[in-house]
Amino acid sequence: MLSAVPRILPGVLLCAGLTLTAAALQAMEERFAGQPYIEALVLAILLGVAVRSVWTPGGRWLPGINFCARWLLETAVMLLGAAVSAHTVMQLGPPMLLGIILIVAVAICASYLIGRAMGLPQRMAILIACGNSICGNSAIVAVAPVIGASANDVSSAIAFTAVLGVAVVLGLPLLATPLGLTLPQYGFLAGMTVYAVPQVMAATLPIGALANQVGTLVKLVRVLMLAPVVVVLSLLAGRLSQDGPAPVMPKLHRLVPWFIFPFLLLAAMRSFNLIPAMLLEPIAYLTRGFTTISMAALGLGVNVRVIAKTGMSVSATVIFSLLVLGVITMILIRFVSP
Repeated sequence: MLSAVPRILPGVLLCAGLTLTAAALQAMEERFAGQPYIEALVLAILLGVAVRSVWTPGGRWLPGINFCARWLLETAVMLLGAAVSAHTVMQLGPPMLLGIILIVAVAICASYLIGRAMGLPQRMAILIACGNSICGNSAIVAVAPVIGASANDVSSAIAFTAVLGVAVVLGLPLLATPLGLTLPQYGFLAGMTVYAVPQVMAATLPIGALANQVGTLVKLVRVLMLAPVVVVLSLLAGRLSQDGPAPVMPKLHRLVPWFIFPFLLLAAMRSFNLIPAMLLEPIAYLTRGFTTISMAALGLGVNVRVIAKTGMSVSATVIFSLLVLGVITMILIRFVSP
């Protein structure tokens, strides 16, 4: 492990530098405006995107950037479990938990139909439907071997996700007040529409801690639905067209991200008051720091020019599918308020 430090250090320092700059900008906001209108989490993403737009990190920087964008980011999600208790889970209630399952199922079907209506091949439509409805890139990568998707299908489906994912993270907090959402309601909306668990953190932390907790729980329920969806698709794989590689059932550990289990363990420990109170604030501080650094790495991985390289059908399918998911979620929120 120590031998990898020199290899990842340049990229980690770059992400840390962007994070410190974002923190400094937030401090300036607080000094001159009285409050941070754009928090460090969001500023870190914007700084990363700005840097990536004028400079493409080379091989020296990529290992550290990838480390922050994946392992550091997933560690932050794991640590967030210490801030979640069973009481928060119970606040969602059985209707909301059933609602999450129903929304994901409806969203997958709706997204698939939109993709087919836009003229996308069957496999591409399935990839986008699962990516939008469950957990973005992770779902695309997990589903691809099951349905026999080609590398071109996977890369095309993922291409737009990074840009749109960041756009959702930046734009969603602006809708909380106009939509008249409470903190739990906004957390539910973010958990249902944002692609990745860490991005949910970035979209909810600026709004409030309760929104962050609810959003993360909702998102984790969505992620856990990846396993049954993959199983169903594996049963239907034989009905897909025979072009492309043969479908392959992925291993179990690839269906559920590793950080979900320690997250649940920490949440259980918090629920039974097994985590000393004096550790809660340091853990929360560490979680936020790791998340902000990860968001800087996420920004460095976004190439705004990718939109021009993706087909209009793919772009339109992703956008319309996300809008459908948002509308369905808002309907559930209005009828069954968390």
